[in-house]
Amino acid sequence: MKLSNTELQELIAELDRIRSSADELEEQYRPFLEQAHPKNRKAAANLVHYLALRSHDIRELQRRLGMLGVSRLEGIEGHVQASLLAVRAILRALSGKPARSRKAVVSIKKGEKQVKKNTTRLLGKKMKGAAIRIMVTMPTEAAADSEFVYQLVTAGMNAARINCAHDGPQVWAQMIENIGRARTKTGRNCRVAMDLGGPKIRTGALQPGPKVTRLRPDRDLLGRIVRYPKVWLGPSDPHAGLADGHSFLPVPQEWCQRLQVGSVISLRDARHKNCELTVSAMERDGAWAMCDTSAYVTTGTSLRIQDDGLTPDDGHAVVGSLTAVAEAIVVSEGDTLILTSDTQPGAPAELDAQGSLVKPAFISCTLPEVLSQVAVGDPISFDDGRIDGVVETVGDDQLTIRITYARGGAAKIRSDKGINLPRTSLAISGLTQKDKRDLEFVAQHADIVNFSFVNRPEDVDDLLSELERLGAEEIGIILKIETMGGFHRLPEILLRAMKCFPIGVMLARGDLAVEAGWKRLAQVQHEIMRICQAAHIPLVWATQVLETLAKKGMPSRAEITDLMMAESADCVMLNKGPHILETIRFLDEIMRSMEPYQEDKAPALPSLDLTEDWTKFSYTWPIPAKGKSTKKRQ
Repeated sequence: MKLSNTELQELIAELDRIRSSADELEEQYRPFLEQAHPKNRKAAANLVHYLALRSHDIRELQRRLGMLGVSRLEGIEGHVQASLLAVRAILRALSGKPARSRKAVVSIKKGEKQVKKNTTRLLGKKMKGAAIRIMVTMPTEAAADSEFVYQLVTAGMNAARINCAHDGPQVWAQMIENIGRARTKTGRNCRVAMDLGGPKIRTGALQPGPKVTRLRPDRDLLGRIVRYPKVWLGPSDPHAGLADGHSFLPVPQEWCQRLQVGSVISLRDARHKNCELTVSAMERDGAWAMCDTSAYVTTGTSLRIQDDGLTPDDGHAVVGSLTAVAEAIVVSEGDTLILTSDTQPGAPAELDAQGSLVKPAFISCTLPEVLSQVAVGDPISFDDGRIDGVVETVGDDQLTIRITYARGGAAKIRSDKGINLPRTSLAISGLTQKDKRDLEFVAQHADIVNFSFVNRPEDVDDLLSELERLGAEEIGIILKIETMGGFHRLPEILLRAMKCFPIGVMLARGDLAVEAGWKRLAQVQHEIMRICQAAHIPLVWATQVLETLAKKGMPSRAEITDLMMAESADCVMLNKGPHILETIRFLDEIMRSMEPYQEDKAPALPSLDLTEDWTKFSYTWPIPAKGKSTKKRQ
């Protein structure tokens, strides 16, 4: 396509308007740029230039540039000014005029490399031969099993995530000690990243259920047992936290010493059904047993060893106190639920003999101060969108909610599940009192602090003030964006955070998906990734990545497709699960297989090879418009 000189001048003028708005916005944000850490100042300026670019609708400009075979201004997030100047110089050359020399804040070459440098500073070097860094959430067992942690690091874990919402300082310290041992043993780098819980709104306690353990073998379609339930018998459970789904029956040590491999133990369960356990292995502190029928064992259940050589007293034991089963509230569409500030344990609805409602179900809220900020008609969601509702009445200390959706027709609300108010503007701080207490441990032992539920620039100020008080200004910071409030104010949040170095962003898609809604999630994800690229800030792709593989041993097709976007991130976070080691290896291999198609976060095209031996593969915001839009000229 050949354009007239007049048309070329129009394109140059359009580029000049964009550059001018970038200069104006840079001047407007000058105080923020001057406060940025020296290593972040050029990146902060480039972020401002990107915001100025996105204040224009450049789709027609892109189309006309593409027809010329010139850069369509795609993938320029990391070097906005340099790319605009380069395209302008080409257009002037086509019009027969010399290019005007002006040095960009960030060159194209440096812009493409800077995120890599910042990622290395935050998360350390990639494992040799790896395509991407991998962060893994530590299960409780990581505190007791140093070999398991060693295997995680060997498999490719670059960063170990410890969630401060669970366990406590003693367990965290043991995890970190085991991570240190694995570092020494492997010679590999593995950063410790600790999550602050943040002001997560959750459901409160529920009335405890019965103290019972259910033993149930897994059967195939013909009813044949394919997996026996594992039962640990002993005074305590040294295997607590293992992800093998075993049950624990507390019994006296002296009684366990009378057992041997092959011993048969009879019991009468809560249904008055006669059942048997067979001892399969002995250990110093107790015994492992199997059960080939379903059994409901309660506190106080009598156990008897079937051995003629034992007296009735010697062969008899009583199951000690079991953990109460967590109660749940079952709700369906149209049901009423009361969300209250009262700390009384929640309970299901009460019905009379005719099935009429006597008292609606109720449950408390862990942040009761938010209830007064909710309005009638506001939508509300529980447990990552499994249950939706709408607020019908607002009282001094409670909300009346009508359930509008329950996954599967009838869903369970349990304790400690997330509550989202996607259209309610909540005035809550991102740093709770518990976070401040936990931060004292984090500042001493972690390489990175993951800051949850960042909604406002003021939240960042709170964190930086606490880190300064603790003398931990050099610790890495990862900002978790998991609300629409955090998304809408992301540029301001990043500019405030860029006062320190190094920093990163975690795209925490669980709560974000609920707040954004499924129709907007893809757009929001895409915009967050681009904004981070413009700020030269590494991005961690998180929440439910290969979750089915980690938990069940087989990925879904959707999870594999999800990785296509994850390859544009700088780190991928995996959650815990019984198949986590396999998941780490699988993720690494998938990413390495896609590496030839991606270079510096831009699509790349290697030669197409349809003869490859596939058997070698081992696993069978938007900115509100400012200025003029680019319209097609007649």
